Amino acid sequence: MNIGYARVSTAEQNLTLQTDALAAVGCERVFVETASGAQRDRPELQRALDFMRPGDTLVVWKLDRLARSMRQLIDTVELLQAKGMGFRSLTETIDTTTAGGMLVFHVFAALAQFERAMIRERTRAGLEAARARGRKGGRPRSLTNKDLAIVKSMLRDPDITIVDVARKLGVSPATLYRQLPGGRSAISEGMV
Repeated sequence: MNIGYARVSTAEQNLTLQTDALAAVGCERVFVETASGAQRDRPELQRALDFMRPGDTLVVWKLDRLARSMRQLIDTVELLQAKGMGFRSLTETIDTTTAGGMLVFHVFAALAQFERAMIRERTRAGLEAARARGRKGGRPRSLTNKDLAIVKSMLRDPDITIVDVARKLGVSPATLYRQLPGGRSAISEGMV
């Protein structure tokens, strides 16, 4: 069974072009939605996927109606394949139920994987170049050495709680525990 999915980003846009094309290729059921393509939570798409059974094919008018990013598209098609379902895009003539359609889809997937690898390489090279110039990555520590000394002296008093100290310094108790592994007991034993 062909299951159609049509999406527009705003209520002012018209679904007619998409729904007519989906009906023309024999979609027995069409799920329609008004939602941004970047939005991950699309209830009608989820309903369409839940409605489908092994052997069914999800049909869209154009790839960007299903997913905004290549990663999102690949994840959705791989999910369909894992469930024994196909995918078809009318405009790009991709049909994963055919050998040629699978080839085209795998080329897209390979290009997306290549793009992610290139981004990782550029990021790594940028971080190494920054380190070579003496820059450190990551967020700055939220507590200075002076703050930590104050924390240690406050926590030596058993009547003062971690929550009290955190509130006084304007940080969360989790931040204190990260900065002082072992917490109060490590301070009293002289470990930090």
